[in-house]
Amino acid sequence: MRTARTASALGARSISASGVWQQYQVRRRADGDAAGRAPGVSRRGEVAVQGPHRGEPLRRGDHRARAGASGSVVLAALLRATEHSPVRAALDAESLAYSTLLGGTEFRAWLATRTPREVPVAEGDPVLVRRVGDRLLLRLNRPERRNAYGREMRDALVEALRVAVYDDTVARVLIDGAGPVFCAGGDLDEFGTAPDPVTAHLVRTRAGAARLIAQLADRIEVRVHGWCVGAGIELPAFAGQVIASPGTRFRLPELGMGLVPGAGGTVSVPRRIGRWRTLYLALSGRALDVGTALDWGLVDGIALAPGD
Repeated sequence: MRTARTASALGARSISASGVWQQYQVRRRADGDAAGRAPGVSRRGEVAVQGPHRGEPLRRGDHRARAGASGSVVLAALLRATEHSPVRAALDAESLAYSTLLGGTEFRAWLATRTPREVPVAEGDPVLVRRVGDRLLLRLNRPERRNAYGREMRDALVEALRVAVYDDTVARVLIDGAGPVFCAGGDLDEFGTAPDPVTAHLVRTRAGAARLIAQLADRIEVRVHGWCVGAGIELPAFAGQVIASPGTRFRLPELGMGLVPGAGGTVSVPRRIGRWRTLYLALSGRALDVGTALDWGLVDGIALAPGD
C-alpha cells in the first residue's frame, strides 16, 4: 500500500497540458493497517466504509453487491494471490482470470442485453501527442465517445508511451483527456469481439498500456476529471502522480458485466488503496468521490484553479 504523501513530498506544482505549471492541493490521507485494510474492514467480508457512505457496511449477500457470484469469487482470490506479486506477473494473472470469465454464463448474459447502437464518427487522432522541451504531453481525444478505451485509443496510447521508453530525453509524461470525461472505461461496443479468449489474453498483456505506464511510473503524471470508470482509473493508478479536478468520480463496474477489472485495475488500484477497499469498490459498484479518493490514496492531489 502506498504511504501517505504530503505537499512537501510531492511538490506544490503540476504541469498542465499547455505546458504551464499550475498549483494543486495535497492533503495527508488516513492510512489503513499494514494489511492494506481501511479502518473498520474485517476479514469476514464486512466493510465499514469511511467516506462517502460512512458507517454503512457491505456484507456478503448484500443486495448492493450486485455482481455475479463467479466474478466476485474470482476477483477476491485474484486480489489475494497477486497482492505481493511483481507487476508483470500480476497483470498476467489478471488477464488469465478475465479471459476465463469471458467464457462464463454471467458475461454471456450481460452481453445478450446489449443492442446495436449508432457509433459517433470519430474526428482526429485518438491520442494527441505533443513535445514541449523535455515533456511529452498526451491527451485522450475521443470526447464524443467519452474517451472510451477501445482498440484505436489503446494502440495510439501505447505507441506514444513507447516514445518515452526509448527516448531518455523525455523527462516527464503528462496524460489528460479531452471533453467533460477523462475516460468512461473500455469501449462496450468492443466487448466480446475477440476471436477467442487466448487471443484476448495475448492482446491485453502484450499490447496494453498498463505495463508501459508501470514501467514509466516515476516520469508519468495523469490529470483526471469528470468520470473515471474502469480503465479510466485502472491505468492512471499505475502512474507516479495522479491529480484530479474537483468533482471527479471513480467507479469499477466490471463485476456487473460478469468480469473483473481487465485494464490492470486488480494490480494498480490495490497497490494504492489496499485489496479490501478495491474489493469494496468492485463489489458495490458505487462511485467514489474525489475527497475520499484522496484520503484513500487513489489520487495524489486535487487541482486548484490558477492563483488559488
